[in-house]
Amino acid sequence: MIKLNNRPKLNKPKIRVGRGIGSGKGKTSGRGVKGQKSRSGVAIKSFEGGQMPLYRRLPKRGFNPIQKENIAILNLDKIQSFINKKTINTNDILNSSSLKKLKLINKNSKKLKILGSGEIKDKINIEADLASKSALEKLEKIGGSIQLKK
Repeated sequence: MIKLNNRPKLNKPKIRVGRGIGSGKGKTSGRGVKGQKSRSGVAIKSFEGGQMPLYRRLPKRGFNPIQKENIAILNLDKIQSFINKKTINTNDILNSSSLKKLKLINKNSKKLKILGSGEIKDKINIEADLASKSALEKLEKIGGSIQLKK
């Protein structure tokens, strides 16, 4: 008789573990003898044999976004102190690139925000990305101005 289908058996019966010595998987059911791994309900998840586990090798991400925008913050009293020290000239326009050159803000910052804490006495023109209402009011009161970039 010719066999039409000589593929290996597709539906192999599943091995019934712990069903007698003759089955080949009896007594200890292929778990060896004693020890943590022979007991039920024990799993050593993510244990890599003493090697530093993967979840501890990778950097933390949590609630600190990877692509956050670095915004440099500058208060009016800080600007005034720089004017008093003669670091900033009141005649030229104050913008993020000039502040980076003077190393007054971080070179990695993408935007500049002016906040209104403290007082400013000198008239100055500022070019910034963001500004608080109080900063705008205080600068307009003394005759200065803020150009906000879009």
